[in-house]
Amino acid sequence: MGKILYRIYQVCIALPILLVLTLLTAIVTIIGSFVGSAHFWGYYPGKIWSQLICRILLLPIKVNNNQQVKTNQSYIFVANHQGAFDIFLIYGFLGRNFKWMMKKSLRTIPFVGKACQSAGHIFVDKSGPKKIQETIEQARHTLIDGTSLVVFPEGSRTYTGKMRPFKKGAFQLADELQLPIVPLTIDGSFEILPRTSKFIKRRRMTLTMHDPIYPQGQGPEDIKETMEKAYEAIQSRLPEKYKD
Repeated sequence: MGKILYRIYQVCIALPILLVLTLLTAIVTIIGSFVGSAHFWGYYPGKIWSQLICRILLLPIKVNNNQQVKTNQSYIFVANHQGAFDIFLIYGFLGRNFKWMMKKSLRTIPFVGKACQSAGHIFVDKSGPKKIQETIEQARHTLIDGTSLVVFPEGSRTYTGKMRPFKKGAFQLADELQLPIVPLTIDGSFEILPRTSKFIKRRRMTLTMHDPIYPQGQGPEDIKETMEKAYEAIQSRLPEKYKD
């Protein structure tokens, strides 16, 4: 009975509110970033939007912070990608001003794509070496004064709940800019809305921040070692059924 009532609540109450909130957040971000600072308006409206979405959908949230992650240091955060609600968990509860690294195709989403562009989020264009270098340069100018970057190195959401192999892009960027990597473990998002489902289930989401992985050198071997350390750290806080 509770499951049916929750579905009715989703469709009749939560969904209309969330659509209005999304539109308003996009408009506020676009206008605020145009007349003010994208550093502020590109982060705080999205943070509040994400928190409200989780509250309206009655989703319990738990965050395990890490005292070794400093507020005035720029990082590249890498997280496993369990489901669509990873976005709301990180944006709403990471507690760090950051930019997303996202697929170029997301720019075409009405209002949201324009808001992401106005906010200064980084769209990855892999169409050629010149475009890749432009992405690196944009990240270089973004990752200053404690502003960080969040990347899903799996590239897309899992179908099974288990982690997929990591792509090298985020780790190559960290190597290029000599920035520390901070692994993030997301647990619970897959149960809330797996890639193959249309209805949301009420489950707890947990975000765990691991120790930073600082660069020890530069080059392919260092990239590979950092990527392996990050993968192991993220997987260490997943339930056994979702470990590779």
